[in-house]
Amino acid sequence: MNLIPTVIEKSAYGERAYDIYSRLLKDRIVFLGGPIVDQVANNIIAQLLLLDHEDQKKDIKLYLNTPGGSVTAGLAIYDAMQLVKAPVSTICVGMAASMGAVLLGAGAKGKRFTLPNSEILLHQVMGGVEGQAIEIEITAKHIVQIKDKINQILAKHTGQKLDSIER
Repeated sequence: MNLIPTVIEKSAYGERAYDIYSRLLKDRIVFLGGPIVDQVANNIIAQLLLLDHEDQKKDIKLYLNTPGGSVTAGLAIYDAMQLVKAPVSTICVGMAASMGAVLLGAGAKGKRFTLPNSEILLHQVMGGVEGQAIEIEITAKHIVQIKDKINQILAKHTGQKLDSIER
């Protein structure tokens, strides 16, 4: 059962009900709470693009509480964060693991935060494959390319040397 809270706002024109995420979006807050999968990434990207279209100077706050997930979905969110002109502030509440940690680190410089009891986890890129030897070799090379790409992203945004990240 997935219950999404509703917020009711009163104004001179009457009352209006919002689901909680729409109300947060009105204040330029995007919440990624759960595994990073394609549909979640598409929703996050759409919200980033909308907020950037509305105002490219005001911060967008991206709150993260995620165990990570799909690397391709996470990199799509990362690319959107880099595409928008509005600064994206990242805030970890709970957990930013795997791709979530990469997104946390990709926030605007000086605008990356973690709450006191948050947990951040980075690990080696993982993947599984079965099939013919050539298919296994191709997949292994692809996993190494993804690992290198993520290490470069982390080095770029953290100011750490690439060899330090690779250790």
